[in-house]
Amino acid sequence: MNIRDVITTINQMQADGVIERYAIGGAVGATFYLEPVATLDVDIFVSFHPEPGTLLLSPAPIFDYLKKRGWSMEGEYIVIGGWPVQFLTPTGPLAEEALAQAVEADVEGTPARVFTAEHLAAIALQTGRAKDKARLLQFIESGALEAARFQSILARHGLVEAWQKFERQFLSDTP
Repeated sequence: MNIRDVITTINQMQADGVIERYAIGGAVGATFYLEPVATLDVDIFVSFHPEPGTLLLSPAPIFDYLKKRGWSMEGEYIVIGGWPVQFLTPTGPLAEEALAQAVEADVEGTPARVFTAEHLAAIALQTGRAKDKARLLQFIESGALEAARFQSILARHGLVEAWQKFERQFLSDTP
């Protein structure tokens, strides 16, 4: 499996006008800041635009473009370079902001857009699954977060109380 193939393909999609802006999120996005972890897929966040004359959003142009280039579908994924890739639309203000403020990273000489560490951590807190809490602890323990930026994101998105609960549960010295 070659993540560079995924990035090159996504960058070409952007250059060809199939997508406007993208960013890598999820576990693969976190590996730009943390030790790699096992994951099944690559989450690519993109803004979908309605088809002309309709209000419905459709990923069909993305799938059509990729199928014409020989990539195959497997369930909700399209397999690029051996990686199952899932195209996701931001599902709220936090993910929309993460997409808008994504930063450029280097993948073997190829530029890639990825969510910031602070946005990935805030999304993990918001999602709240056990694996997300573990990832949030990894971000904290690795020192990957800029505290002021992270706190600002939490405040903007109503996550301060959730953060305080997380701190009491996982970061407090008292039981």
